[in-house]
Amino acid sequence: MTEYFWQDEEGAEQAPDREKEYGMSQTLKCISPIDGSVYAERPVLTLDAAKSAAARARTAQKAWAARPVQERVDLVMAGVAAVGAMNDEIVPELAHMMGRPTRYGGEFGGFNERAGHMASIAVETLADIEVSEDATFKRYIKRIPHGVVFVVAPWNYPFMTAINTVAPALIAGNTVLLKHATQTLLVGERMARAFHSVGIPEDVFQNVFLSHDVTNDLIAGNAFDFVNFTGSVGGGQAMERAAAGTFTGVGTELGGKDPGYVMEDADLDAAVDTLVDGAMFNAGQCCCGIERIYVHESLYDAFVEKAVAIVNGYKLGNPMDAETTMGPMANVRFAQEVRAQIAEAVADGAIAHIETMAQDDGGAYLTPQILTNVTHEMRVMRDESFGPVVGIMKVSSDEEAIALMNDSEFGLTASLWTLDLDRATRVGDELETGTVFMNRADYLDPGLCWTGCKNTGRGGGLSVIGFHNLTRPKSYHLKKVTS
Repeated sequence: MTEYFWQDEEGAEQAPDREKEYGMSQTLKCISPIDGSVYAERPVLTLDAAKSAAARARTAQKAWAARPVQERVDLVMAGVAAVGAMNDEIVPELAHMMGRPTRYGGEFGGFNERAGHMASIAVETLADIEVSEDATFKRYIKRIPHGVVFVVAPWNYPFMTAINTVAPALIAGNTVLLKHATQTLLVGERMARAFHSVGIPEDVFQNVFLSHDVTNDLIAGNAFDFVNFTGSVGGGQAMERAAAGTFTGVGTELGGKDPGYVMEDADLDAAVDTLVDGAMFNAGQCCCGIERIYVHESLYDAFVEKAVAIVNGYKLGNPMDAETTMGPMANVRFAQEVRAQIAEAVADGAIAHIETMAQDDGGAYLTPQILTNVTHEMRVMRDESFGPVVGIMKVSSDEEAIALMNDSEFGLTASLWTLDLDRATRVGDELETGTVFMNRADYLDPGLCWTGCKNTGRGGGLSVIGFHNLTRPKSYHLKKVTS
């Protein structure tokens, strides 16, 4: 077996497991960013136990797929509601695991919205595609579930990112194994408990704790029919390497360095409020968070002034405190990477506008930062930061802004600010990205395909296309016997 290093949960670099005797005990530990204590720990499955879980899922899949679509929809939505009923317990649990302040109330709104949209379009989307029928032939295309779907979910929005694939996969007739991030170790257990409580069979939806080696062997051994991974570029590459030669489909949503562009006719206050929030909310740990901003020269000074004022108003602190508006980053190593990017940029001439906050402990609690006088030679404008820092540059034309926005190895979303819909469309058509926003940012619309390009990965979740990616087409060309 090939050893490798991979990054699984949005930049958490992990060493390869070196215990090749997979029966040996290994434990996953969630280290709380609040105080560095071990908040939860779980033993991983042995290779044999993991293979058994996958085999049970495969056995259960045909009976699950044979149920009417509406029955699967109703069960999944009942499971979603059961998660919602746990929200008072989930909110502080998330604060302990990944640092999001309790004042923001958890993720059930988006969790329910995404599952609900996929449920609402399921019957129509999964129906047979009728091509033609006459006296001689009947022709149609069915949507067939892949079989066993493996979902590897990240910690930054642990419920919402998981449901993006879990809900449509189950509704489409697949069985699902969910491997959640170590940083949010308890999320998969919550989902499994909720789904099982409403009647979804235990073998149809399983939460599993796996080492990287066992994960690799399961994928390489064709245990799954489709793999959906959300995380870092390194993690996506590891998934593709494991699947090489198996013909298992792999969908990936990887890194991002999402830009915002404020044109001269933009609503300045709305642009500042939204883009700064998009850069800083969840301590900047958002897949589609804003990481670089380009502002037309006529608005640049005013934009920077307003942005600095907003960030200076944040209260960094313990996420359990109702007054806290920004908690710690999920892990000390994530915060150290952001500090390194900021320090390198300042050393190369960037201007940092936010003074170090009293609660910044040099560890997971990190002062949010706005940088100007930045260039694309700096890592902070090239590498994914995934933290509360944003660089702001002045531009003089659409052409200059387009060139800078496209000057990235990533392509997830781009946010355009203008009163001119046609102009936004023209600029958007030139951008190498998965989603174009106009006058908004950092939002996942379940009616649209969530996708990316370049090193952001391949595939597409949610929308009609999300169902297409979780099924395969099967064509029927039936010749009638006529006398």
